[in-house]
Amino acid sequence: MEVRLYRVGLPLAHEFRIARATTTVQRSLIVELLHDGIHGLGEVTENAFYGHSLDSMAESIHSCESILKNYIFGDPEDLWDHLQPLLQNDPFALAAIDLAAHDLYGKLQGQRTFDLLGLDWQNVPPSSYTIGIAGISEMIAKLREEPDWSIYKIKLGTSQDVEIVRQLREHTSAVFRVDANCGWTADETISNSAQLQALGVEFIEQPLRAEAPDRDHQRVFSESSLPVIADESCLVEADVRKCVGHFHGVNVKLCKCGGLTPAVRMLQQARSSGMKTMVGCMVESTVGISAAAQLLPLLDYADLDGAVLLAEDPADGVAVIDGRIRLSERFGNGAELVPQIVEKLKV
Repeated sequence: MEVRLYRVGLPLAHEFRIARATTTVQRSLIVELLHDGIHGLGEVTENAFYGHSLDSMAESIHSCESILKNYIFGDPEDLWDHLQPLLQNDPFALAAIDLAAHDLYGKLQGQRTFDLLGLDWQNVPPSSYTIGIAGISEMIAKLREEPDWSIYKIKLGTSQDVEIVRQLREHTSAVFRVDANCGWTADETISNSAQLQALGVEFIEQPLRAEAPDRDHQRVFSESSLPVIADESCLVEADVRKCVGHFHGVNVKLCKCGGLTPAVRMLQQARSSGMKTMVGCMVESTVGISAAAQLLPLLDYADLDGAVLLAEDPADGVAVIDGRIRLSERFGNGAELVPQIVEKLKV
């Protein structure tokens, strides 16, 4: 297989702020695998919090080029097993290759990826729309710009979190989910949960730091008025077992766990352990979103609005329209690059 890399800067429609960072342009690495005249696409985004830059991810992928060039391509899971020992310290790079391999495999087989994963596209959940941290009036304005979503995910981690939700509630009857991005203590989580429940919030995502003491996670799990969903506490397969008794569900992100191959196993393990399942995204293009969408039949919750937040998208594929998922008619993951936009956004 031949490997091509595209480095792009994805401009956001609005400044996007969470508890620990603010973004206006998201740098992303798109990976293309070519075999027998067919290509597959994968994507991962630069992430300072986890220590992955475009340069480091590209270097990791280039280190595997000779292996990929001589690899007899087949089931993507076999390729993942082959590369994982080499890329165990760079799951983002591994994820990019794995997403591209699934896309390529689907195109070669003439099937969509979810079909090849043995999944049935029935009763898939809608996606939420994310409202990043800003002044309350600005957060209300963002909600009004996207009024037709049935679910909003509200980023929190400020000194006025409950008030933010209270004021947003005055403008919609939609379901709310909140994400504190590790910004609360156990006491704050328990106190906030009761007030947020009264405001129609469905769950709280990752209120505590992943490295917070077990007793704090267990206390929140037992005393919170709302379910708590793991994000930063559930990065790889081994973390699912650790989340049992600490969280009511897990949010799996493809770039963190190493791709679709381990994500399927994580979601199945979470379900068998009685936990709710969710797949989230970064701010990313339709390449990454199209891959993540293939897992919708395994999910209770979805947060796949990453490409909706962009001012320009270098790809076309699975679309998220007011939360409803519209599949691509293409095989594999369903995404294709728009060359003129890729060229414009190159960094």
